[in-house]
Amino acid sequence: MLADVGELRELVEWEAVERFEEGYDVDVEEVKRRARRAKSASELMSIYRALGEAEPRSGYPFREPTELEAIALERPAPPPRLRVDLSPAELEDRLLGAWLGRCAGCMLGKPVEGWSRERIARALKAAGEYPLRGPYFPASAFPGPERERLLPLTREGLRRAERDDDLDYTVLNLTVYEARGPRFRTEDVAEAWLSLLPYHLTYTAERAAYRNLVLGLKPPQTATYLNPYREWIGAQIRADLWGYVSPGDPGRAAELAYRDARLSHTKNGVYGEMLAAAMLALAYAVDSPRKLVEEALKVIPERSRLAEAARYVLSLHAKGLEWEEAIGEVLNRYGHYHPVHTINNAAIVVAALLWGEGDFARTVTYAVTAGVDTDCNGATAGSVVGLMLGARNLPREWVEPLNDRLATALSGVGEVRISELARRTAKCVHL
Repeated sequence: MLADVGELRELVEWEAVERFEEGYDVDVEEVKRRARRAKSASELMSIYRALGEAEPRSGYPFREPTELEAIALERPAPPPRLRVDLSPAELEDRLLGAWLGRCAGCMLGKPVEGWSRERIARALKAAGEYPLRGPYFPASAFPGPERERLLPLTREGLRRAERDDDLDYTVLNLTVYEARGPRFRTEDVAEAWLSLLPYHLTYTAERAAYRNLVLGLKPPQTATYLNPYREWIGAQIRADLWGYVSPGDPGRAAELAYRDARLSHTKNGVYGEMLAAAMLALAYAVDSPRKLVEEALKVIPERSRLAEAARYVLSLHAKGLEWEEAIGEVLNRYGHYHPVHTINNAAIVVAALLWGEGDFARTVTYAVTAGVDTDCNGATAGSVVGLMLGARNLPREWVEPLNDRLATALSGVGEVRISELARRTAKCVHL
């Protein structure tokens, strides 16, 4: 049991939101009022248990299972398996492009994490640089004390990829795959978390799952007990390694992603990781962002909210809308979700890939300047395009400031060479 009544109250309030979004008959505002009146943990747990007994809402149009076999039955078609023929040197270059792209996109988004599109635009206009013209944000976009704190993440101060959970999990999953290979289990991921991840540097669904592991719970209960964040973006940011080691095989990438995601997520939280992993697997063989998204969608349920959001973005692209109009439509339609939810952020990533048209700088800039979970979206979009292009085709001005260095918070890892991560990943790939 959580000792902090305030924390438990917050979990109950978010659980009400989550249950409503999942399609259950929940009066969110009434639950919040009751939770705020509650004086004890036992009262709050009573409200929490009642939420688990809510009935489905009539007319809810989505079908969103969490078990892998049920997900497969809800897919629109079997995912493709494409031939990938690369030399060892070409494979390593593509993987280095992916790692560099993820690091660069993450660093672009990190100083404005959680900012709205409007706030980012105001900052750039104040700096005399809207739209963003160069690599990374200029220090002049940030005022006074904030500028000094964020200097290592700016164009003037960036010297390496600084520590971020979006990067920690990619490195951690590489260690899992190196140790266990393609037969790794969810429990192996859980063991790696407990061994390598500092608890205070986990967030939302991952922190809830970590706490549940410490309490002795096992997957998949770790994803559901007192975890209202189970459809937020945490699993999606852990997807990349599974795509990296599955060239041309989105179905395999999605299955590996599923095993990772079920530790902390359900439904669209799981689908977000599966979709991102599938896009990365396809990035080895597909150079059209639109085709990449369309084919990747075959790994998740057709009648899920995530699939609906991705199809909506595809429809805007087909209409020929300009970027500013299109991203405005996306944010208006999915702005009711929490800023770190899977669905709104995945829609931004899909949009950035489509309108970025395979151009690295344009793709990561679109992903970040759309706002919301900027470091996550920049990292995922950068990873996909980086894998498509390979390191030799990435713009030098985005790559060189990283100095081939990545800082991590993983126990016993510290700072690593990005090129070494690419070499280690290449050893895991069998074409």
